[in-house]
Amino acid sequence: MGKNIKNKIPIKNFVDNYFDSLEKSFKKIPTQKILQASNLILKTIKKKNTIFVCGNGGSAAIANHFVCDYFKQLSKYTNLKAEVKSLNSDPYLISAIANDISYDEVFRIQAERLVKKNDILLLISSSGNSKNIINVLKYCNKKKIKTIGFSNFNGGYLNKHAFISIHSKIHNYGIGEDVNHILMHLIMQYVALNNLEKNNLDIIL
Repeated sequence: MGKNIKNKIPIKNFVDNYFDSLEKSFKKIPTQKILQASNLILKTIKKKNTIFVCGNGGSAAIANHFVCDYFKQLSKYTNLKAEVKSLNSDPYLISAIANDISYDEVFRIQAERLVKKNDILLLISSSGNSKNIINVLKYCNKKKIKTIGFSNFNGGYLNKHAFISIHSKIHNYGIGEDVNHILMHLIMQYVALNNLEKNNLDIIL
């Protein structure tokens, strides 16, 4: 048997502090912002417009997860049929734009071709200052396309300029991404809970 590893930080203390930070981050988010985002998403779905979503790195993974939950999971519990697309879902197109033009433009150029009037764009960015997020947000604001921004740290440009900003001021990438991922599930389940079919009353809560 190998020697026991003596950790500098007791695991229980670390786990307790991590979850405490996660809980405190959520308590600082105004529930009114979550309600506004839920209502805008529901309105978009009911009008048969498209929800677009984008992000970088871990936020890109969350963006793609949005598609799973809103396309499949929401229709499992309700009669809502969401049209949802991630601007991160086509690596061939992203690499072409990044290589031939600029990675800063990978979302804006897609938005110019794909996003129509009354569609919405959900943007996920821990810093809120990624250049490709800023560029597509500027485009949407110029075209009066409504946006929902999920940001952490100080929120940056996204927090200041998104139509609806849901900002958690946490200076930890892991916890910040946890918050944004949970918000994705939370909002979808709230929308589902308010639009349940009678035979699906056993949803989640």
